Amino acid sequence: MKFSVSSATLCNRMQIISRVQNSKNSLAILNCVLFELNDGVLRLTASDSETTIETSIQTNECDGDGIIAIDAKQLINSIKEIPEQPITFDINENNFAIEITYQNGKYNLIGQNGHEYPQLHSLTDVNNTICIPSATLANGISRALFATAEDELRPQMNGIYFDISSDYTTLVASDGHKLVRNRILSVKGEPYSFNLPKKPALMLKTILPKEENSAIISFNDRNAKIELTDFSINCRLIEGRYPNYNSVIPTDNPFKVRVDRVNFISALRRVSVSASASSSLIKLHVENNTLTTSAQDIDFSTSAEEHIMCEYDGGPLSIGFNGPFLIDVLNSIACQDVILELADPSRAGVIVPAEQEEDEDVIMLLMPMMLQD
Repeated sequence: MKFSVSSATLCNRMQIISRVQNSKNSLAILNCVLFELNDGVLRLTASDSETTIETSIQTNECDGDGIIAIDAKQLINSIKEIPEQPITFDINENNFAIEITYQNGKYNLIGQNGHEYPQLHSLTDVNNTICIPSATLANGISRALFATAEDELRPQMNGIYFDISSDYTTLVASDGHKLVRNRILSVKGEPYSFNLPKKPALMLKTILPKEENSAIISFNDRNAKIELTDFSINCRLIEGRYPNYNSVIPTDNPFKVRVDRVNFISALRRVSVSASASSSLIKLHVENNTLTTSAQDIDFSTSAEEHIMCEYDGGPLSIGFNGPFLIDVLNSIACQDVILELADPSRAGVIVPAEQEEDEDVIMLLMPMMLQD
């Protein structure tokens, strides 16, 4: 088997798909990328046994068809410094010897029998398919990822929940302290839901910004397949019932504070330096169109306080939040101003963009922390 491909294209695709691999695999062959040559098209496959990503490259020249597994890290390190040019792979399928030649030199590697690569999970009995614009899906995933959990006891909280209805599709993520609910009003379908694990979501976050076409997601009760222009991702879904997220979102927070998002984040970062390392508690006090952020660490006798202008017509109100969590929530919103919807120090705060993006309805929820005074 012999073929020639673009060095830059191969290296770029290898670097993307190899991210699905674990640092330690139960099977040594999962450290490899599977190369399959058929009718002049080279298909690359990488997997961690739960998530599989595939991509195809059109070869410049080829001689014969075949299959071989090549160590991903070794190959990437070999070709990543080669300037853009055709590189040729000459593979002996009897002893899996690989000779890679380019303009000024060559490499010699040893591959593995591609037929020993684990059989991949195939999607059968598709229950539903939805089509989501790539930019919209990328925004939804980017907003939700920070709120996913790392909880072995509640694995349902470790992914992004897709809740499809005849009116809209909702992306939800929560770790019990913070929650993101992102409704995509332009994407509708038959009522169904699935829970996408974090790893394929991270892969999509990397790939989607450069994607021009819409993403097609097919799924059943156990598996999902996401088809893009140059990539295809197959993954096993998270099983189990997702909590009723709508029931925890307050609908009657009467106090609304409108504030410049960037100024708010800057103030929080400066004040959080003086927050207690154990709690990261930040106190917010709003009164007379002024939002005061403050923090203190009694153990080290440090404190900080900063005032920023806001729009608020209610009575004095104080509430405490985890500083890093609040900054994460604000960073995941793209508009200039945000609105904090509050009720009292013991009820969750709701944070929404002052102006929603077209065909989207985004709500962020953050649980409060008990104030000492």
